[in-house]
Amino acid sequence: MLDAAAAVFVTSGVEAPVRDIAAEAGVGVGTIYRHFPTRADLIIAVYRHQVEACAEAGPALLAAGPTPHAALSQWINLFVDFLVTKHGLAAALQSDNAGFETLHAYFLDRLLPVCTQLLDAAAASGEIRPDIQAYELMRGVGNLCVGTHNDPRYDARRLVELLIAGLRLPS
Repeated sequence: MLDAAAAVFVTSGVEAPVRDIAAEAGVGVGTIYRHFPTRADLIIAVYRHQVEACAEAGPALLAAGPTPHAALSQWINLFVDFLVTKHGLAAALQSDNAGFETLHAYFLDRLLPVCTQLLDAAAASGEIRPDIQAYELMRGVGNLCVGTHNDPRYDARRLVELLIAGLRLPS
């Protein structure tokens, strides 16, 4: 259900009708409401699910990647996917719902250590500058992703690729 909700949120935003999410998940509307009594509950669950997937991907990419820089690049691509699929979430996060208050801290608590691990490994291998902080990189990537939905000519992914390439040490 969470993957179905995320897919619908990508195309229709977080205010998409619950019947669309239920149809995508192949369940009835009642099933969605049984698990997620409010829209806020569903949005929070999807957000947490995607944060966890991004957090778990970091160590796996580092273990399987050809180089730490390649793993970092792949993880940043996943992070970009996470950010650009949050269509409408920023507005929802500004709501008065207390459940949203902890999401930003949860996001940072789960993803900053993963990004730090990837950066440290790439720096230790001599591939990138050693003075990059995870918060700075994630904030920079986030800023590059702002406006992706507003301008079809704007290619955030290309700019993020340039940013990641720019971390490399000169040969």
